[in-house]
Amino acid sequence: MTTIKDTAEKWEVRATETPFVGAKTSVRTDEVVMPDGSVARRDYQVHPGSVAVLALDDRDRVLLLKQYRHPVGMKLWEIPAGLLDVPGENPLHAAQRELYEEAHVKAEDWRVLADVYTTPGGCSEAVRIFLARGLSEADGARFEVEDEEADMEFARVPLGELVRGVLGGELHNNCLVVGVLSLSAALAGDGVDALRAADAEWPARPFDA
Repeated sequence: MTTIKDTAEKWEVRATETPFVGAKTSVRTDEVVMPDGSVARRDYQVHPGSVAVLALDDRDRVLLLKQYRHPVGMKLWEIPAGLLDVPGENPLHAAQRELYEEAHVKAEDWRVLADVYTTPGGCSEAVRIFLARGLSEADGARFEVEDEEADMEFARVPLGELVRGVLGGELHNNCLVVGVLSLSAALAGDGVDALRAADAEWPARPFDA
């Protein structure tokens, strides 16, 4: 029986250049040797990686925020998420920080829901999506937000309603879609206790303990 599993592989790169460097990401052009010996140019965004948090309260509602996303010209309902700003940063610590900064919430129980590459044909971004339960309000003052985050709306929505919204084409944020459908599948299968531990290995973004 064939094992369906992604595998690591590196094709030869004859030349590389970085025509654009931004504050958090850059664009790279590689000349990659194809299996037939030809060389193809591949342009892609180099991304530090991200974490996202599907926070589920004791009434099976998911904590959401609505944020303006300029590249797509929409305000999207999303789950808390953020960049892995520090090389080697522990993704669990980053997720806990994002949940605090964006929603002023802390959680007692953490699991890994899914690991995904958002757009592997054009970007190196890898995202780890966590399930957080045992929610309560965080201590201390709220984190000061700015730019698009200053206009965020918040809601707590039943999981079933979000599944219907995803399948109905009404919700589009990739972390929300993957997180909601992954949790729904887990609940219908072996349960959340069978999910990976919060500190599970992540080859796409190796991290410190």
